[in-house]
Amino acid sequence: MNSSSHYFSHGTIALFCGKGMDFRPKVGTLQASFNGKSEFLNLHVFPALTSIDSFRFQEHGCNVLKLSLKSRTSQSQALVVRSDHPQNSDFPKYYSKKEKKPFPVPIVDLRRAARERLKSRKGKPKTPVPPPKNGLLVKTLIPVAYDVFNARITLINNLKKLLKVVPVQACRFCNEIHVGPVGHPFKSCKGANANIRKGLHEWITNATVDDVFLPVEAFHLYDRLGRRIPHEERFSIPRIPAIVELCIQAGVDVPEYPTKRRRKPIIRISKSEFVDADESELPDTDTERPKRPVLTEIPDSEIVAPSDEEETTLLAEETLRAWDQMRRGAKKLMKMYLVRVCGYCPEVHVGPSGHKAQNCGAFKHQQRNGQHGWQAAVLNDLIPPRYVWHVPDVNGAPMERELRNFYGQAPAVVEMCIQAGAAVPEEYRPTMRLDVGIPSTIKEAEMVV
Repeated sequence: MNSSSHYFSHGTIALFCGKGMDFRPKVGTLQASFNGKSEFLNLHVFPALTSIDSFRFQEHGCNVLKLSLKSRTSQSQALVVRSDHPQNSDFPKYYSKKEKKPFPVPIVDLRRAARERLKSRKGKPKTPVPPPKNGLLVKTLIPVAYDVFNARITLINNLKKLLKVVPVQACRFCNEIHVGPVGHPFKSCKGANANIRKGLHEWITNATVDDVFLPVEAFHLYDRLGRRIPHEERFSIPRIPAIVELCIQAGVDVPEYPTKRRRKPIIRISKSEFVDADESELPDTDTERPKRPVLTEIPDSEIVAPSDEEETTLLAEETLRAWDQMRRGAKKLMKMYLVRVCGYCPEVHVGPSGHKAQNCGAFKHQQRNGQHGWQAAVLNDLIPPRYVWHVPDVNGAPMERELRNFYGQAPAVVEMCIQAGAAVPEEYRPTMRLDVGIPSTIKEAEMVV
């Protein structure tokens, strides 16, 4: 705000939340407009706004506060406050089994973009279809696919070693886990006889890698442009981890799961029909450069726990790098190689269109005859983060049920690495609520609330 701006003071201010607000103090008018639901942050961030609470909304990954100040003696002034490092952020939304997942891009926007594409192509000659839609591989993404494949193997091998030094609790009656020497006291169990136990968990220390790093399987396609898998062939086609299938379609060669590699673009006859080009005059594939080596999983019997604290810290840091590399690489691959997810159940299909297997058992599947409601998948559908409660101090006092609103959450893999000695990644600090002091007593918590 420039020097000609007029600061004003006003009396009592009401707390409000919504898309817009307008109140009139004695000297001027303050109007603040928001694009989405606003939430409260720290009070009095800027001294000039002494009695105005700070509001925020998300815009391109950062927090933005827009204020429009109008005074009777000067022109309107605009003040924009941006914060790329929020103190806290909400946990990922939990969708009930009766609720359909939202589309990553709204249907209205998809239709508008399709109309614009048709309008821009009108009267112009058709351009060649780029890979991978023409059957060829995206050469620039082949190294990324190998990095994602090897990062997944490294992540699994390191988690097996960390499980021998970092305790992970699993509930006997439900699928919830907790990273720490003692399970959390929150009443969130929905397993068998949960009403008798009043929602309390019964913790046991038998968690495995599949509990921390959730496996998501998909059908393996020999030809990703071939016909859709019918319902009758659902048992004859192998199912492999979805991230592995994505890497195979992107260029990784796994002898156990062969796939068709084209060296010439397909010849499109119609929208749903095509023929393969003649490749007889091309040289043999054996003359091409050798493929990159791929890692293999270590058997459970050969897993050796870290010997000291320093080795444990290095192992945890390597695990965090593998986790981040796998997610970033998978996100790049998903931009070119389509991945579908059912809007009603967790079923994932790697390919341009979903399969026809009628095995959806989600809410009101009878009305759909068991067919899946395919839509575009997001990264968390392919690699679920599996959020768990963050333990502020592993060696300190156990977590208290009354202070639940003050604890944060983090993916189970990240929480294991942090407890093993790795540094906290910046992207997970808001959800872990590390910048919020946890009250030492319940009375202090009631005073804060």
